[in-house]
Amino acid sequence: MTKFWNFIRNAATETESESVELRIEGDIVDDGDLWIYEWFGEPATAPNAFKDELSQFKGKDITVWIDSYGGSVFAGASIYNALKNHNGKITVKIDGKAMSAASVIAMAGDEILMSPVAVMMIHNPLTRASGNMHDLRKVADVLDTVKDSIINAYVAKTGRPRNKISQMMDDETWMSANVSVKEGFADGVLYQDQQFDVQNMKDISFNRLAIVNSASESIKNAMNLFQKPAANENQQITNELELAKAKLKFKTLEVQNYVKKR
Repeated sequence: MTKFWNFIRNAATETESESVELRIEGDIVDDGDLWIYEWFGEPATAPNAFKDELSQFKGKDITVWIDSYGGSVFAGASIYNALKNHNGKITVKIDGKAMSAASVIAMAGDEILMSPVAVMMIHNPLTRASGNMHDLRKVADVLDTVKDSIINAYVAKTGRPRNKISQMMDDETWMSANVSVKEGFADGVLYQDQQFDVQNMKDISFNRLAIVNSASESIKNAMNLFQKPAANENQQITNELELAKAKLKFKTLEVQNYVKKR
């Protein structure tokens, strides 16, 4: 059997408590479908066996690594609930992809970090259906209800308005690590010396006119230094450095201009 998860105990030191790493890979599937994946030796994620093993680590901090295309929304919801109910800190790390139902599972993290090369994708729930016109209309209503339940998880994490999240799902939104942080779906990017301040990042907005005015003001102040003769050679060097720094600030802010509030 190829297990869909791998719990790894990290031995505790005298100053640290034991922590556990967990990897979720493969499709997110309902319990009744797991045997098919086991038969073919393919990794898959099903809720019941997962919850049974998770229960062995009560009180432990858990790092959950996710690399999954997603799958069953109901299985994903069950795993999400299991992680939310866990009485230790849950740190989610996305090292490849967290798409569809896997993105819902990721929202269970107390802290969500993404590799700079990882992606997250959210979209509307999908299904296959057959029957008469009444049956198909009923299926559409059910999908609306399922979507509403998924939005709950995204809103709880991001704090975004429901209509904003709904539109993102309609658009099938793909997010890089930086965009995920900006939109509130993640808290930081792995392997960076300095993490984003997420609370500030959520509402940040670069206005080109404001940037130009800010940079221009810096250059203007630096140029004022040259309106008076420098007292000595050292002062002249200082003035030139200030002008160079102002020009560099202008270039830096101009590059940042592409970041816009969504």
